[in-house]
Amino acid sequence: MEGDEGKPSTNEKRRKFKRICVFCGSKAGHKSAFSDAALELGKQLVERKINLVYGGGSVGLMGLISKTVLEGGCHVLGIIPRALLPHEISGETIGDVKTVSDMHQRKSEMEKNSEAFIALPGGYGTMEELLEVITWSQLGIHEKPVGLLNVDGYYNSLLALFDKGVEEGFIESSARHIVVSADTAEELINKMEEYVAVHDRVAPRQSWEVDQLLLEFTTSGENVES
Repeated sequence: MEGDEGKPSTNEKRRKFKRICVFCGSKAGHKSAFSDAALELGKQLVERKINLVYGGGSVGLMGLISKTVLEGGCHVLGIIPRALLPHEISGETIGDVKTVSDMHQRKSEMEKNSEAFIALPGGYGTMEELLEVITWSQLGIHEKPVGLLNVDGYYNSLLALFDKGVEEGFIESSARHIVVSADTAEELINKMEEYVAVHDRVAPRQSWEVDQLLLEFTTSGENVES
């Protein structure tokens, strides 16, 4: 779907990112195009001097992009739940790795440490992370760009589902423009630099920050006093 929502006027300044969170698979997938895209996205981040925040794994697409960014001289922060350490890390860790208690804390830390989000191809976990940050944007919890790297049409069906949601009245047309998609890493980041958030309604940020604080205390095993 095309439209003017989410697009800046010609005199607005483009964003420049310092840290982008990338959601991607802990597997490489069957097509070489997926690995090629992870490597190319990593090179784009290095060229633009953008640091990487990601899920902390050293295998699959996670491993490819994190190694590329680290070897290119940019900082890499991996955030991984303790239970996934045996499954997503093989051998040495890449960059700085922060171990958290669960998936909820992982997503909270990834959001807090990032200025934008990009989803490469991946499985249920990647899609769940993507949909959560889209929802947060819809609610006005953040105004960070959310990009979808649609490698070899991998996300065509998901994008069509979003369009169906608009058609059937479940997704506002303005909310449909939250998702920025492109076939190449360079085009995607360029589009994200031009992104302007449009919200129909905004969640009270103060209550969100309180909820996050309570979550962090709870997951760290500390007691919260009223």
